[in-house]
Amino acid sequence: MENSLYIGLSKQVVLRENMNIIANNVANVNTPGFRAQNMVFNDFIEDPRYMKEDIAMVIDYGQYQMTDPGSLSTTGNSLDIALVGPGFLGVQALGGDTQFTRAGNLGITPEGTLVTARGFPVLSQGGGEITIPQNAGPVTIDQNGVISTQQGQVDQLMIMEFDNPQDLDPAGNGLYRTDAEGNEAESTRVKQGMLESSNVQAVIEMTRMIEVLRDYQSVQNLMRSEHDRLRNAGQRLARTTA
Repeated sequence: MENSLYIGLSKQVVLRENMNIIANNVANVNTPGFRAQNMVFNDFIEDPRYMKEDIAMVIDYGQYQMTDPGSLSTTGNSLDIALVGPGFLGVQALGGDTQFTRAGNLGITPEGTLVTARGFPVLSQGGGEITIPQNAGPVTIDQNGVISTQQGQVDQLMIMEFDNPQDLDPAGNGLYRTDAEGNEAESTRVKQGMLESSNVQAVIEMTRMIEVLRDYQSVQNLMRSEHDRLRNAGQRLARTTA
């Protein structure tokens, strides 16, 4: 197989992964607190066996999140919060791991546990679950994440800031995982009764999707032409040596 076919195949693999990322962005255009992801491309030199020349291949080096905040909307729901600033809300993911989210549409289970819209327990500053006393009256959450009812202060939300937000990897369900150490929020404020929308710009993502599709088709046509060239060359060589 010629080098051009190897290169074309590597480009198609990367383009397909990029299409998956864009499609996920579009699917989450209305998800509170969602941050769009973009792919980072890179080249590497491959030294295949039995070939005299190295091949410059295309790989997906990784992805990064767009850190621009989404717009804020007023909901009037006391359990909706928006984080204004770089912070993330700590939650307990499946398996007990601490992960983070910007989605502030919260709720309370029949047992009184404060949870996200997907049912993950919201964590307190000390790392435990937050329980709202039953029949305690309206819930208020101040700008520092302190939760109170008519019976007094209940707990405080875990809100963490990270030196490099790109250290947070998407984990699905609007959550991010990281091994980086976070810091208690200093520049982040909580707005009760509001939600941060997704920062996905649908028009831009659809444009990117069309561009990726065209690139994929272009590479496919190139590989088809190269295949036909090799086949014809082989047929001519066979007739010459016959």
